[in-house]
Amino acid sequence: MRQPRLSSTVERRLLVNYRVAPDAAARLLPEPLRPQVVHGYAVAGICLLRLGNVRPAWAPKAFGLRSENAAHRIAVEWDGPNGVETGVYIPRRDTSSRLNAWAGGRVFPGEHGRADFEVHEAPRQVRVALATWNGDTRVDVTVELSDELRGSKLFVDLAEASRFFRDGAQGFSATRSGHHLDGMELQTNAWHVEAGRVRSAASSFFDDPDRFPPGSATLDCALVMRNVPVRWRPLPTMATNGDAQLAN
Repeated sequence: MRQPRLSSTVERRLLVNYRVAPDAAARLLPEPLRPQVVHGYAVAGICLLRLGNVRPAWAPKAFGLRSENAAHRIAVEWDGPNGVETGVYIPRRDTSSRLNAWAGGRVFPGEHGRADFEVHEAPRQVRVALATWNGDTRVDVTVELSDELRGSKLFVDLAEASRFFRDGAQGFSATRSGHHLDGMELQTNAWHVEAGRVRSAASSFFDDPDRFPPGSATLDCALVMRNVPVRWRPLPTMATNGDAQLAN
């Protein structure tokens, strides 16, 4: 079945980023993916995303839907037909939307679990907390806007961080079958991110010592995107030679 392109508005996107020991990140990746290394570190994190006006690209905004979503991500590279390509590997996606959970992997790429979200927003600060329905994953993050990116060992400034994430627009998601990855690409002509400062962050995914041994995953920085129109282009599935099943 041909999967439709989707249009939406990124009403709010928090990218909470961790610097990770490359060997720890590599253990979580199926072949042919490998960690994308920046200044000696792998880059991983959580994307906390509120989408509005989600609809097929041909449909008017009046038919669009709204949802809270989360994706745990690891920046990756792989050998493509024209050289090395970059993007993100997504071991799990979660959503507040019953429709997204049903349609993901059927109507559009990306299988989703269900989660309850708690969101508190002010002009200069955002808190997003979630708990998945199966009880496996919890996140609680508070980020405030900042005039510049401070304290990051991954990126020298906001411009470098912005380029890195804009270039990693291809996302490949784990599937229940474990035999392939679903692919989706974010496209926009209005890319813009702001620096954030993490006031608090808890993640059962990154705080798990079995997944990330002590000292191998350290909170690094945050970025904020708001009110950006985007399109989502389905990509061909990627065959895997390793365990690509959805993370618990």
